[in-house]
Amino acid sequence: MHRKIQMMLDSFSPSEGAEHFDPWWLLVALLASLAASLVASWLYSVFYERRGTGSQINRAFPLLGISITTLFVSVQVSLPLSLGLLGALSIVRFRTPVKEPEEVGFIMLVIAAAITCATFRFEFLLILYGVAVFALLVFRSRVFFKQNARDGLLIIAMQDDAANELLDPLNAKVRGATRSCNMESCTSREGVASVQYSYSGLKGSLAEFRTALTSDPRVQTVNFLMNRPGNVT
Repeated sequence: MHRKIQMMLDSFSPSEGAEHFDPWWLLVALLASLAASLVASWLYSVFYERRGTGSQINRAFPLLGISITTLFVSVQVSLPLSLGLLGALSIVRFRTPVKEPEEVGFIMLVIAAAITCATFRFEFLLILYGVAVFALLVFRSRVFFKQNARDGLLIIAMQDDAANELLDPLNAKVRGATRSCNMESCTSREGVASVQYSYSGLKGSLAEFRTALTSDPRVQTVNFLMNRPGNVT
């Protein structure tokens, strides 16, 4: 079955060489690349739309995909043209920093899909997106990451002279309100003692947890720092 599909795709592949290349095959590659880029943009919006610091880079995926496809089709058609394209692209510099790590992954996904469309290996494109969707679903479910994941940091500041008396009760409250926690540091400066915890899995509401920690007037401030935006439950 696989051999028959491969023979069918090979029969539809464009001929090599500029004099034999059918421009309609460029249109086929561009349409396939555009569709793949739109799917990548949709995946980005579904899985990372709520991220607070994202740059909405998915808006550039369609133009990025068809541009890369055209470049690689041109490389296949003419070797002198390919050398000129490489020289021209060497002067391009991107000044805007990538704000989120997943944006790098999606850019690489769009580039890989565009190159696959440019080489007319559409079966590779289907496999690529199938594995990519599976990976995103696994990561979203966090089946393999729940045990080691940390939801954020908790910093409690208190009067220095009461730190020895408050430390054990605060430890008990933090451990009772979270699934797991670790004390990262304990510092003292200018009469104020600060204790930092890393935690995961709040068992109740954040408001109730904060109220329990500040019930003693000697506790001055309680700060929560979230590792993942939108992770408060």
